[in-house]
Amino acid sequence: MKTKRTLIVLTVLVLAALACQLGTAPIAIPQLATPAANQPVAPAPVVNTSAQAASQQDAMVSLYQAVSPGVVTIQVVTQSGGALGSGFVYDTDGHIVTNYHVVQGATNNKVEVDFMSGFKTYGTVVGTDLDSDLAIIKVDAPASELHPLTLGDSSAVKVGQTVIAIGNPFGLNGTMTEGIISAIGRTLDSEHATPGSNGQGGQPFTAGDLIQTDAAINPGNSGGPLFNLNGEVIGVNRAISTNSSTAAGEPVNSGIGFAVSSNIVKRVAPILIRDGKIDYPYLGISSTSSLSLDEINALGLKQYTGAYVTDIVKGGPADQAGIQAGTQPTSIQGLNAGGDLIIAIDGHPVKQFDDLLAYLITNKSPGDTVVLTVLRGDKQQDITVTLGKRPS
Repeated sequence: MKTKRTLIVLTVLVLAALACQLGTAPIAIPQLATPAANQPVAPAPVVNTSAQAASQQDAMVSLYQAVSPGVVTIQVVTQSGGALGSGFVYDTDGHIVTNYHVVQGATNNKVEVDFMSGFKTYGTVVGTDLDSDLAIIKVDAPASELHPLTLGDSSAVKVGQTVIAIGNPFGLNGTMTEGIISAIGRTLDSEHATPGSNGQGGQPFTAGDLIQTDAAINPGNSGGPLFNLNGEVIGVNRAISTNSSTAAGEPVNSGIGFAVSSNIVKRVAPILIRDGKIDYPYLGISSTSSLSLDEINALGLKQYTGAYVTDIVKGGPADQAGIQAGTQPTSIQGLNAGGDLIIAIDGHPVKQFDDLLAYLITNKSPGDTVVLTVLRGDKQQDITVTLGKRPS
């Protein structure tokens, strides 16, 4: 499983106006209610914590029994050795969802898929998406082995929600771990990079709409499902962020894991099954991951939220539409003022880069149009952009 550094290809600014008002109205001090004479006081309800714990435990056991038959282990042989990962059954036709980096370099696109029942079969990689880090494997398996899992709505995910991961960490198949949603709308480097010079790859594009969780995820969990308590898949476990490693050099969970959202899977998987690949929408602008107050002041921005355009690809979709990047030197080296601040896309507020990226990759395709609402100095305007596709 790969640890990714976050790449931002558009600008993230945090913008919010804070108003403080001081009033002179008298402060009302609430009084404690006292029971009326001879009025009995209702006792506090008694909570049976043992019964609650037993009920929660039974629910977890039932969830595991219901969904684990749909989770698989994936073994891959490559020229450089072998790899282990996880996946899950997508449909009754034998399609399996996993991460691209799990099957990357598989000899002849063949992998071994092991089911929880003990059944094993070979599968063929039929579709890959480097941008989302997803792949589809096709297996020929008896109907009794194919238990498709239900994809939930990742847009309904809330921070603090309990989640379950099931997979194959360190080769321990069928391992279940529990945690919470730590954050939503995260970004990581994509496996897809811009064309470089002299045959070398350029800068990675950005993968967005990722879910952050503290459920224990380790090498081998890649490609496995992240569930809500309804047993719905809300994400595909992809990566961890860590500074620790085993004696063999494998990264160790540090409580920060990332999963591809289920809504990305809903959009990508059918196209990979049909076409084997998918094209992503492309604006052709760049930004920094965040701006400090000093940088915001140097740029002369009037608010803290939005996506500030630091650079633009000449001849790209945004350039053709008239989006502007910063060109005026500031007191901070390498930071130019005068760029557009994107504050909405198709009427949806853009508080940070992640909002813009998530909207594009979950709702738009190359050739579609979007309306970007930008602040150019003190003036707000709407600019229509026809999206291209990410260069390969």
